[in-house]
Amino acid sequence: MPTISIQRRHKLEHKKAKAAAQKIAKDLHQRFDLQCTWDGDNVSFQRPGLSGQMLVGKNDVELEVKLSFLLTPLKGPIEDAIRDELDTLFGEA
Repeated sequence: MPTISIQRRHKLEHKKAKAAAQKIAKDLHQRFDLQCTWDGDNVSFQRPGLSGQMLVGKNDVELEVKLSFLLTPLKGPIEDAIRDELDTLFGEA
């Protein structure tokens, strides 16, 4: 399975970083019908053909997305959209 792995450093307070991650999770749910589940500082998401998780740390956020083979041709655009969203909410890398 193709994987997208992104790590971003941030300077947000942990509470604000988690709120930004929640905003991303909500957006993913609305746009792509991803089911999101929080466990502490980790949000897992999935839908047919895609699964992943985002871990909100004190100074960074780590995101890993696994795509089905059917979504492989869309890996570039999906990764670009994720990077843009992370840049907007957490600041550019």
